[in-house]
Amino acid sequence: MKLKLIKALWGMNGSLESQFERIAAAGYDGVEAPLPAAEDEQRFRDLLRSYGFDYIAMVFTAGDEHLDSFERQVNRAADFRPLSITSHSVSDSMPVEEQVAFFRKAAEIERGLGIPVGHETHRGRALFNPWDTSRVLREVPGMKLTADFSHWCCVCESTLDNQEAHLEAAFPRVLHIHGRVGYAEGPQVPDPRAPEYSRELSRHLGWWDRIVEEKRKAGAEFVTFTPEFGPPGYLHTLPFTNQPVADLWDVCLWMAQTFKARFEGK
Repeated sequence: MKLKLIKALWGMNGSLESQFERIAAAGYDGVEAPLPAAEDEQRFRDLLRSYGFDYIAMVFTAGDEHLDSFERQVNRAADFRPLSITSHSVSDSMPVEEQVAFFRKAAEIERGLGIPVGHETHRGRALFNPWDTSRVLREVPGMKLTADFSHWCCVCESTLDNQEAHLEAAFPRVLHIHGRVGYAEGPQVPDPRAPEYSRELSRHLGWWDRIVEEKRKAGAEFVTFTPEFGPPGYLHTLPFTNQPVADLWDVCLWMAQTFKARFEGK
């Protein structure tokens, strides 16, 4: 099984051309980003083709009709021939029964599309906590996740020590990993390299190991991993100066290389 390291455009500055050049030079295999604006679409396509990058598209449901929003966006995303699609799906305030109905219909749309969709475990969205996610997964066979368990750490104010059953339910359903390290009081530790966050790092690495194990058992061709640390205000800053406490590019690259070394050592 192959590892594909994907770089999020979130938090990067400069032209698309400079961003793609830097990502390629660092050894990433592709990019993850929302669909480009209409005026940037051809340039975005040309850059993907020029660098031979895989693309993971991101969509965000909104409005009164989340399903219509989802369908419109994934249909547009499909035109880019992405490796997969990450979806921020519906709202945390939607009753679970309505969430189940949405995800059942979304799964039908996904089957027709022929491109895998991972619904992200994200705050503010339907899958913002482990227990409701577990219930939805039981009700919607075949539904896939983009796993960002850092959000669950923040919601549960813990490193999920009492959520093992729900984590075990999620692992086999993960399509794509967002590799950010969260902690009890937030979705992003100031710097995962710092020894004071060694336990949080170890917990997340262990979860990602389990996802890889499930993918190997399922005979997957590859696993995709985006080291998705974010800019301020995900990234901590010094009071009064707004200066980041760590370099975002370096943190993401370190996380990618750490996961790669772990993956290749298994």
